[in-house]
Amino acid sequence: MAPMTLHPDSLAVHAGRDDLAALGVHALPLDLSSANALPDVDLGGLSYEVLATGGHPFEGGSNVYARLWNPTVARFEEALARLEHSEEAVAFSSGMAAVTAALLTLAHEQGRRHVVAVRPLYGGTDHLLASGLLSVETTYCTIENGGADAVATAIRDDTALVVVESPANPSLELIDIRAVVAAAGDVPVLVDNTFATPVLQQPLDLGASLSLHSATKYLGGHGDVVGGVIACDARTAAALRRTRAITGALLHPLAAYLLHRGLATLPVRVRAQQENARAVARWLATRDDIARVHFPEFPECDPHGLIGTQQSGPGAMIAIELTGGYDAARALTSSVRLFTHAVSLGSVDSLIQHPASLTHRPVQADAKPSDALVRLSIGLEDPADLIADLEQALSQRTVDRAHADVAMS
Repeated sequence: MAPMTLHPDSLAVHAGRDDLAALGVHALPLDLSSANALPDVDLGGLSYEVLATGGHPFEGGSNVYARLWNPTVARFEEALARLEHSEEAVAFSSGMAAVTAALLTLAHEQGRRHVVAVRPLYGGTDHLLASGLLSVETTYCTIENGGADAVATAIRDDTALVVVESPANPSLELIDIRAVVAAAGDVPVLVDNTFATPVLQQPLDLGASLSLHSATKYLGGHGDVVGGVIACDARTAAALRRTRAITGALLHPLAAYLLHRGLATLPVRVRAQQENARAVARWLATRDDIARVHFPEFPECDPHGLIGTQQSGPGAMIAIELTGGYDAARALTSSVRLFTHAVSLGSVDSLIQHPASLTHRPVQADAKPSDALVRLSIGLEDPADLIADLEQALSQRTVDRAHADVAMS
């Protein structure tokens, strides 16, 4: 019988669960085994060889050891691959472990040590590339006027990978992925799809070779799990699994269980959070104490019309630049009551943070976000309550300044 063709919302609920009926269970099973029984020495050895080199388990063989393969992790990978329209996906212990594996794998496979990185990027990725820790040389570039000429110029004979993020962290620039892919030519393009999620964007459909997520964020969605995952073709997935087996960066089964469970509500959460973000962003745009609101739905933030063509909606992240600079940013993050002042994003509750001091602190000075910029991750609270919280926090800054002026006079 041919498999059913499912809409994305149905896939989010059912993908990666095809074997549950045969197992006689309804909820996702959780396999915590660190080691697995071997049928005999020969099959055990062959199983080890196959899995350690990036292959799949085979009939009559064994999963051998959790560093090589785990069925709970594999179910999550299958589900994410279907949502990303990819042949396979490979899950890792964190988003940074996934980035590291991609860099190590692509550089080793091609015998090339050069990477082109389009800024802005997540601070951890930017810092890893700049550190030289993986013995790769990085050329940074920015996209001007929607074109990707800078990427084409930066490509060299020894370029192994182009790294890009859209929407970009933390200021939400939209990068034309198709243009970057065209400029990269035969060089693989990795897109960090964390902010958009597969609900709003599928980078592989746009020509990218790898789509990466910090699964800690929207995929998990509840602030209680850390993980990373890369969607790609089957050949690249096998190479990534080999790297994962060697480096020991496998996602823990409990984390995979929580992430797979999170996928079931991902479309509902992302759309609801997006609607809340629309309301909050529109209110923020009316404030005189905010110099600029970065929100992809605003025309000035999407001059090339990528919302609706590349990405189906603006998402639920907002960045604001305050007229009072760093002092105002510091006061705002310290005065909120409903928002949680914390790093990370994509949770059901709303978060606020100052990227230049935190997530982007290790980034080189000339690429750091403005000290006046604050990033908001909008959750599932009532937007009226979020607006009220921001209003009281911003008003507190005004009251404090008024008191200071009186004292000085």
